[in-house]
Amino acid sequence: MEVYRVGGAVRDDRLGWPVYDNDWVVVGATPEMLRKRGFKPVGRDFPVFLHPETHEEYALARTERKSGHGYVGFSVHASPDVSLEDDLARRDLTINAMAETPEGELVDPYGGLADLKARVLRHVSQAFVEDPLRVLRTARFLARYAGLGFVIAEETQALMMELSRSGELEHLAAERVWVETEKALGEPQPEAYFHALSACDALCVLMPELVAAGEASLETALARLHEIPLSGSPSVAHWRYARLVEHLTPEARQCLAERLRLPKVVAQLARHSAASHRLLEHGRRGEVTVEAIMAWLNNLDGWRKPQQIEDQLAFIECQQPHLAEHVQRAWQAARGVEPRDLLAAGYKGGELGEALKRKRRDAVAQALSSSA
Repeated sequence: MEVYRVGGAVRDDRLGWPVYDNDWVVVGATPEMLRKRGFKPVGRDFPVFLHPETHEEYALARTERKSGHGYVGFSVHASPDVSLEDDLARRDLTINAMAETPEGELVDPYGGLADLKARVLRHVSQAFVEDPLRVLRTARFLARYAGLGFVIAEETQALMMELSRSGELEHLAAERVWVETEKALGEPQPEAYFHALSACDALCVLMPELVAAGEASLETALARLHEIPLSGSPSVAHWRYARLVEHLTPEARQCLAERLRLPKVVAQLARHSAASHRLLEHGRRGEVTVEAIMAWLNNLDGWRKPQQIEDQLAFIECQQPHLAEHVQRAWQAARGVEPRDLLAAGYKGGELGEALKRKRRDAVAQALSSSA
């Protein structure tokens, strides 16, 4: 039984990139052999085990054969006679098809180290076209390493185009597309992900709403991905998604959210940021009215969920600090209107709701007037 560290840890270690997780391949073993050593099985589709102490993943060396559509349409063969080279051959890119012994000796049958030094993302074999998810993974790696000078090899770009035009991308689960996209949005150069997908005709298949808005609109959206708040509860990836789609119509934004089966929190952040985008447009034109701010507060449901207002105020501040000051003052004034005071004054039922709206509007108007 032989054990090798493989994949991302080997790649990033030699690249000088932070290594957070180690993955291992076991050659010449059976599931029973690992169970006897205390390894816990976790793989559903192929034998993967967790180390009893480190909890790192150990997978039996395996080969794959295409048996259906999508990234799950494979039959897996894992047995003691599968070699390390056989296992590495099924991987997507040469830089991910390197391994090393526990002593640190490199095993590199497909030229991964040379491509790492040349800053090239290149497929291992023609089997690349058997898995449509590799289009997204390659684009995601470009988003991670573009700042280091990495590019996609021309022949790999051609295979990505072939996959996009084959109809295989349509068999990808929406949740899997979002997982890769979310990861890419958290990388140093997220715009490279969308440029790569656009270049191989994948973006028009996976996210046609972005393409339908026009190339100029897409480029403008990609340019603002780095203009996000550095505070608040939403993650960097979620803020960037919101910025990516803030220019879309409500119908297109909802359609894309449904297409990707977005988590509700992400879809909601996108809606809220679109509302803030409209308020910012008012600010650029010098037309920040009481009605505009009241519409913004109501769209964000700030009365029940004030944190949503605070998050969007951080977003506005990184675009127009002066506007953020005015809106913050108006928000605090409106928030100071207490329903219980109106109840004590005798308002109830529908009259209470109308009085609350009126008092809040008056508070916002006074705040804007005093800050003019």
